[in-house]
Amino acid sequence: MSLDEYKRKRRFEETPEPPPKLEKQSRHRFVVQRHHASRLHYDFRLEMEGVLKSWAVPKGPSLDPADKRLAMMVEDHPVSYFDFEGTIPEGNYGGGTVMVWDVGTWVPLSPVPVNGEYLPGTDKEAAAMLAKGDLKFRLTGKRLNGDFALVHIKGRSGSKGNEWLLIKKKDGDVVANFYIDAYDTSVLTDRTMAEIGGDAGSAEWKSSRQAARGKVKAAWLAGAIARAESKRKALTAENAEKNSGKSAKRAARSVTQAKSPAILHEASGDGASSGAASKSRAKKSSANSAPSAMKVLAGAEQKPMPTVIHPMLATSTPMAFDNPDWLFEIKWDGYRAVAFIEEGHVRLVSRTQNDLTAQFVELGRLPQFVKAQRAILDGEIVALDDKGLPSFSLMQQRTGFQPGKRRLPRLGYLPGQGASVVYYAFDLLYLDGFDLRRVTLEQRKQLLQERIVAGDVAHFSDHYFEKGLDLFEAAKQRELEGIVAKKRSSIYEEKRSRDWLKIKITQRQECVIGGYTDPEGSRDYFGALVLGLFDQKGRLIHVGQVGTGFDQRALKEIFARLQPLATKKNPFFGEIGGLRKVHFVRPEVVAEIKFAEWTHETAEGGMKLRAPVFMGLRSDKTAKECRLEEAGSI
Repeated sequence: MSLDEYKRKRRFEETPEPPPKLEKQSRHRFVVQRHHASRLHYDFRLEMEGVLKSWAVPKGPSLDPADKRLAMMVEDHPVSYFDFEGTIPEGNYGGGTVMVWDVGTWVPLSPVPVNGEYLPGTDKEAAAMLAKGDLKFRLTGKRLNGDFALVHIKGRSGSKGNEWLLIKKKDGDVVANFYIDAYDTSVLTDRTMAEIGGDAGSAEWKSSRQAARGKVKAAWLAGAIARAESKRKALTAENAEKNSGKSAKRAARSVTQAKSPAILHEASGDGASSGAASKSRAKKSSANSAPSAMKVLAGAEQKPMPTVIHPMLATSTPMAFDNPDWLFEIKWDGYRAVAFIEEGHVRLVSRTQNDLTAQFVELGRLPQFVKAQRAILDGEIVALDDKGLPSFSLMQQRTGFQPGKRRLPRLGYLPGQGASVVYYAFDLLYLDGFDLRRVTLEQRKQLLQERIVAGDVAHFSDHYFEKGLDLFEAAKQRELEGIVAKKRSSIYEEKRSRDWLKIKITQRQECVIGGYTDPEGSRDYFGALVLGLFDQKGRLIHVGQVGTGFDQRALKEIFARLQPLATKKNPFFGEIGGLRKVHFVRPEVVAEIKFAEWTHETAEGGMKLRAPVFMGLRSDKTAKECRLEEAGSI
């Protein structure tokens, strides 16, 4: 065997990777390394013939036989690469962070079964199977165990001929629906990828790159925060220079921006440059220490797990602000949901107590990402676009226009089809026997950050201390809905509170549909939806109508939804002027509306929506929740 290709691709004066060296014998070890280079993948390596035979597995190995993982055979690596963990500097082959995800031993399996069972084979048989393109073997590792096969795919036109499949065999070690991202730490050092990449003291870390100030959160957010802070400092410096002649350049010193991939949910805490939440991370065994930790936590009460939670709601306020007594989060544009986790199962409940579990079937894996036996999380179900940003329109495509029901349908969703969703958790209300609702928000969020494991369906909703104006500007640059300000010392109250404030960037308002007008021109079904909000006396007040934002499917489905609610009685308080014939409906359906501003310049008087655009129907909110006094500009 030769390591010439391995040597050719690397500059060993720059990379911390071990130099090429052939070993005289093999110890039948295997290693799986998680490697975040140009894109995240896993490197699967078997020690044989004095080297590490290596395959790049984009989705990583699986313990589910249904998962036939593509594995691209790459150059042999030296055996000394077995425990390599660290950062390959940018500009070098494979530049990025490497984690040892699993280690163990392997044995080849004889290609001829005995009584239907494959028995341990010899190294000679292993070499022959590898050359033939059908290598069967058994792993004994910390995470991977049981029988596997590597099968060479016959070359196709234009292929490199290095395509294999890594397949788990059916045995006692099968794990259905195996999810690899639930295991996000090194088996050697118990560090995350972010911790390995940011550890300048690591024995393997020799990157010459300029270090960023602290660890970054979502890369797009870190950069936007830095730009907002720099802009604000520059303006402050400009004013200072006018008044005192000091150098604006010195006062406008910019914050180092992150170089990590621009995806929304690749995040870790930052206590230095961004004022983020504590970066403390519990070990895997920490779930067992919950009772002792909770007993000394002020406000924690040992009691049975609640079965009903009415979410704490934020009050609208028009202006962002800075305040050291508050923390600030992104306002996620999705469906609010409380997650009840118990013994590996999850129940998702909307703010109106509708059961969402069946509708968002992929979130059934949520317990895999929470280090607890029993827990209650508060958060938002969000559909992300291809840039990793929340998209309510994608959520509407996923959910359809469904009325509020006690249990919503799955709508035919299958993994890989349609818009998938993630759960952004921003609060922890119960943990392994202890009710945390009277614990301060800051402590609840710290516990939540320690207990949640980031993955494809679960993320910790990060926050910033004090810097509300910078976060607001960053959210504005990304055209997000807004931010939420929360008092750090607040307890969890199951009502609307001024301890939580929502500051919207794009004006949004949930309105009640009280009727519709006839269509005009080539449009079918209806022309505009007539909208209202309830006042303090329970009267439905007309606030305008919306005639844009619909496609043909939406027109048809909304029209069908409204027909059973038809009524001859006007549900609005007073007459509606300025409209042609209105077909009234009982005020039960809620629509989310984007608009420019509130205006009073109408012939009939009263505040009205200016330039409204229909965004979607809301089955997670009741009509009675749409109140005039909660409107954004009041």
